[in-house]
Amino acid sequence: EPLCVSAETDTGILIDTENPAEVGADRIVNAAAVVALGALPAIVIDMGTATTFDVVLPPSAPDQLPALAGVVITAGLRVAADALASRAAQLSRVALEAPPRALGRNTIHAVQSGLVFGYVGLVEGLVRRLSAELNITPTVIGTGGLINIIAPHTDCIDQIEPWLTLGGLRAIGERSE
Repeated sequence: EPLCVSAETDTGILIDTENPAEVGADRIVNAAAVVALGALPAIVIDMGTATTFDVVLPPSAPDQLPALAGVVITAGLRVAADALASRAAQLSRVALEAPPRALGRNTIHAVQSGLVFGYVGLVEGLVRRLSAELNITPTVIGTGGLINIIAPHTDCIDQIEPWLTLGGLRAIGERSE
């Protein structure tokens, strides 16, 4: 029987947001995965159509659950690249890869730099801001189809887990048996 995941599902995680019903199943499943990994507190960076940052905190007391404390959502790298190509008349689609250096000396490298190194700055800035706001030193876990474009250019990602979401589904499924 298929398992549908929502804020109502017994995942062993508190969805500690203003409106838990709004939290996507993918966010909940990734939180379950990092709890199963024992990597708390954690920030999960999931780079796909959207780029999301899930903050998962350890239990605040022995009788409490770990908590998905909140999420940051922004446009994904490919969505940003597609927007530039479709909305800026002089810019065309480019390969999503880092150029030889940050300062572009031609249009292709300039766009690649803005996308790749711009997202590196986004990742580093949000990890720094979230860590300071919550006064945590998190394990930063990267996942999603586009994480391997950004990860080589920053030292703020502690580990890459390409199958994180599937691991979370397994953890939730095992809990429901």
